[in-house]
Amino acid sequence: MTPKIARFLADQQPATPCLVVDLSVVAEQYQALHNALPTGRIHYAVKANPASAILTCLHQLGSYFDIASPGEIDLCLQAGIPAAKLSFGHTVKTARSIAYAHQKGLTLFAFDCLEELEKLAQHAPGCSVFCRLGVLNTGAEWPLSRKFGTTVEHAFTLLTKAHALGLKPAGLSFHVGSQQTHIEAYAEAIAQAAELYHRLDTEQNITLDFINMGGGFPTYYRTPIPAIDQFGQAITTAMQTHFPRHAPQILLEPGRYMVGSAGIVQTEVVLASHRGNREDEPRWVYLDIGRFGGLAETEGEAIRYAFQTPYDETSTHYSPCILAGPSCDSMDVLYEKNPVPLPDELKTGDKLIILSTGAYVSTYCSTGFNGFPPLKEYYL
Repeated sequence: MTPKIARFLADQQPATPCLVVDLSVVAEQYQALHNALPTGRIHYAVKANPASAILTCLHQLGSYFDIASPGEIDLCLQAGIPAAKLSFGHTVKTARSIAYAHQKGLTLFAFDCLEELEKLAQHAPGCSVFCRLGVLNTGAEWPLSRKFGTTVEHAFTLLTKAHALGLKPAGLSFHVGSQQTHIEAYAEAIAQAAELYHRLDTEQNITLDFINMGGGFPTYYRTPIPAIDQFGQAITTAMQTHFPRHAPQILLEPGRYMVGSAGIVQTEVVLASHRGNREDEPRWVYLDIGRFGGLAETEGEAIRYAFQTPYDETSTHYSPCILAGPSCDSMDVLYEKNPVPLPDELKTGDKLIILSTGAYVSTYCSTGFNGFPPLKEYYL
């Protein structure tokens, strides 16, 4: 938690639950990624956190933006971001969404199948397209390989077809999975993309403009992660290896990396109780935020947030606790397989800080489930 956020919480005493984001951290993350990959063009993944304050901050720094829906297009345009700096990176789009984006001035679209390519040719004629490859997501805490992407062989056919449909085959993309901690994952994916790039060039005379490496760069939660410079060096080395003479442009779509560590959630303990007679069983700690209030990525306990309590500097004994949300849905349990060690002094009414919640929290918040209001958000 940054000093700016700590001062805000102390001075304003906001009602809980609330998300508080320090925009200076967002700017620092952007600059660090730019320094690690100075030739890369950054397209912030708006879905990670679409707050206008974040969009404005990154636009001022020179960022481009990856959008997934007409709603995100509107948010970017309202923030003063020109359509030329937006790319439609979602491979599953309605015809209406494609037509709307085209009408608003977007010219760059993703796809991974023939049906989507034909929709683009019909509703965004002449646009530039890039094909998403399916790559291994080994090392990712939030894999993304099941739903999207195609094979290298199929992508060759599709990009050749794109040219025949009057579209511009502009690039390739892949995503190594969110919260990716294996540096080598990018090099392995680049090798696949390079094979296809060179084959298109030699066999079809199609020279692509870029390789979009998606996101995946991790945020610190509880366990150590590689520095962004290490990812940058691995990507640079792989590009030099596979493109020794002329390399295509690098595109990046960071989301979690860009805003995750910039935010915290302050939450209140609604109830701390033993549900059985045995004192050695974990306590149940119910918070006023749960899976439906923004902490959806605790599904399967994939993302394991870190917590701060009022007793961290004084407590001498921690015990495992099962954390749950406030709703009456029995699925609203955050950590049960791996209980969270919390101070024995923790009690009903205490405030907790959940760290690194700037990404994929506010966007996952339901509106009104069980009558609970949406998560309050503050941007400093």
